[in-house]
Amino acid sequence: MIDVPITPDLVRGALELEHTAHGLLPHRLPARARAQFPDAYLAAVEAQPSGVRLAFRTRATAVELDVLPVKVVHPGLPEPEDGLYDLLVDGRLAGRGTATVTGSPVRERTSGFSGLPTPERTARFAGLPGREKDVEIWLPLREITELVALRADAPLTPTSGAGRRVWLHHGSSISHGSAAESPSTTWPALAATRAGVELVNLGLGGNALLDPFTARAMRDTPADLISVKIGINLVNHDLMRLRAFGPAVHGFLDTIREGHPGAPLLVVSPILCPFLEDTPGPIAAHFDGGRLTFRSVATSPDTVDGRLTLTVIRDELARLVANRDDPNLHYLDGRALYGEADHAELPLPDELHPDAAGHRRIGERFAAEAFGSHGPFTADGSR
Repeated sequence: MIDVPITPDLVRGALELEHTAHGLLPHRLPARARAQFPDAYLAAVEAQPSGVRLAFRTRATAVELDVLPVKVVHPGLPEPEDGLYDLLVDGRLAGRGTATVTGSPVRERTSGFSGLPTPERTARFAGLPGREKDVEIWLPLREITELVALRADAPLTPTSGAGRRVWLHHGSSISHGSAAESPSTTWPALAATRAGVELVNLGLGGNALLDPFTARAMRDTPADLISVKIGINLVNHDLMRLRAFGPAVHGFLDTIREGHPGAPLLVVSPILCPFLEDTPGPIAAHFDGGRLTFRSVATSPDTVDGRLTLTVIRDELARLVANRDDPNLHYLDGRALYGEADHAELPLPDELHPDAAGHRRIGERFAAEAFGSHGPFTADGSR
């Protein structure tokens, strides 16, 4: 096997790569942003490499990637299963598996949401076709992953995705991947594959909160197409009232526009979530016979005082987008991606997040709505 240095040009989908004592740690928010939030959970989810992948061209039939993974453990929940790696050959899934332990624990993370010892592991893929091909290794979407070493049985050359449009997306845990089957089958990854675009996924579980540092990160990230999926986390946290919501959305969009004045920008409201449609948050986890579900713990369903529900948010987002003087700004009602009929067929297992089939449906719908012939991201720019 040939040792291949892991250089930044091998990694796609990350906003920054931190040099560690062992290798490279992908981040989905830059250091400047990370310095501005004290929240341990956001620190964990931004370092979970949803949408991040190694990409190269090679004749190799076997590839090995050494990693130092950290599982994020939520208080009260069992330890999650080992993260999955997807290997794509010429854009098609050709392998899937976990990384097996190959070394002793190196160090331990001790944030409020993780603290498991970190043994070195190796993800190995063999039996690949011996022809020249494009290969991508998609990293686990819910497992912080330091990249330590890469080996192959033939030389490889980084690929850049040049010539493909870059789609920058921000959203909540559903965009992050929630209960998706694997890293290449989150709904943003599926939509990007269908549309033939380069994905930068800033889906941050529990943290689509109109944070200014996220808007600045999006402003400063090169992109051709931009979408923001806003709403569910604001209700979940009962974070703000209607008086603050509108100006916060305007400020978020204004900041993005500073770096992308003419790019198509799509605002997406929440998908259907029945227990929050007309009831405000906050929400709490509930265990019933080992099954995890979520429910609102609001003391009153009243929205007269400006408390936010999904219905209130959709109405305000539609009004706000319509009133902004921006011909390249567009709105998509999230229920066009997953609505009442979809919920009847594919109910949310925990009442909040779609399952693997739900991700596939949302990805297909988004590809059609956004990238289709009448969508804001159509390739020829005509609508």
